[in-house]
Amino acid sequence: MSTAVDRVYIARLAGTPVFDPIGDAVGRVRDVVVVIRRTGGNPPTAVGLVVEVPGRRRVFMPLTRVTSISPGQVICTGVVNLRRFKARPGESLAIAELFERSVRLKEDKSTAYIEDIAIEQDRTKTWRLTKLYVRKGERRKGVLGFSRRGEAVVVDVDQVTGLSIRDKNQGASLVIEAFEDHKPADLAAALMEMSPSRSAEIAAALDDERLADVLEEMPEEDQIVLLSTLRSERAADVLEAMEPDDAADLLGDLPAPQAAALLELMEPEEARNVEQLLGYEDDSAGGLMTTEPVIVGPETTVATCLALVRKQELPPALASMVFVVRPPLETPTGRYIGLVHIQKLLREPPHDSIGNFVDPAIAPLHPGEHLSVVARRMAAYDILALPVVNDDHRLVGAISIDDVLDHLLPSDWREHMDEEDEAPTPAKGGARG
Repeated sequence: MSTAVDRVYIARLAGTPVFDPIGDAVGRVRDVVVVIRRTGGNPPTAVGLVVEVPGRRRVFMPLTRVTSISPGQVICTGVVNLRRFKARPGESLAIAELFERSVRLKEDKSTAYIEDIAIEQDRTKTWRLTKLYVRKGERRKGVLGFSRRGEAVVVDVDQVTGLSIRDKNQGASLVIEAFEDHKPADLAAALMEMSPSRSAEIAAALDDERLADVLEEMPEEDQIVLLSTLRSERAADVLEAMEPDDAADLLGDLPAPQAAALLELMEPEEARNVEQLLGYEDDSAGGLMTTEPVIVGPETTVATCLALVRKQELPPALASMVFVVRPPLETPTGRYIGLVHIQKLLREPPHDSIGNFVDPAIAPLHPGEHLSVVARRMAAYDILALPVVNDDHRLVGAISIDDVLDHLLPSDWREHMDEEDEAPTPAKGGARG
């Protein structure tokens, strides 16, 4: 393989566009996959790139498929696998797992922290880790990770020790900053690519709201693994930040004593909402619903309702309508009156009362209705959310389309959401290796 540059620094490579031989864009480099062997004396090697393709899906591209690396572009050929990347045993992600790791310099026995890594090809065309850009000095703990002050030097990889040893104090700021503008599902996918220990470090550095959003986008098994890495008090705080139905689903998958202990640590009102949902079957309307839709009284103005659905934390499906009830407005509410579509309110005078615009055609669901009934009703009404009322006709929650899809699709759908694209395609699909 010929390259336009002999030495490539990984931090500069991140974000570089990847093109096929005829100039069509394939994606962007997001990380480099490396193998560091603790025994045998073999130098660390780089085996592939993690490339973000359209749809923000991250796939593995072997470096054997890369024909050229130059400033501003990477050229690839052949076929790669479009299955979502997940690190294999023995593999590490350079940016996500090695940057900010501490090493000890052999020359003066000082501690330094990796800020960049250089890779080069040897005579066998294998990409080796050859240089480390490190900064000496102590680190200070910050909100997202660690900050350093000290001399920056470039050293040979064989002049340090500890490269293969995970640093329990390794900062997480680089990873968190890289996903600042991404959706929670993107960060969830990235965490599932990392080693369990590294994903636990990132989770520990996220704030409760962000971690809650990320957990909601993970398969159940991964949710449980990540939640188990948190202190019980922190786990309870994160569960409080989750949507009640998602928190109930997660707690329902935990051993009963552990779930009970976490509920005890949650705020009473939040715990009460989740416990209510735990009493329903998973595939029933009660088990699917959330207890926190937008609920208003009939005298509420149109302007107030529009302000309520503007809240950033409100899921889009639930923001498409408001539910009108008699007081009290907390679930279970007073008598349910009906729902009003936000699209309808956009055409009405802002000072009119919401009770004037209830849609009489939308019948509510009962908590015991089966998932199949919920799905058919939602399809028949062509609607994004449906109310759920009890035998006393009090609103107890609402079901959104995303919760229905989560239960209709296979449990591992997030891992195979793009399987239809996995057939080998020149420069854009194929087998890993």
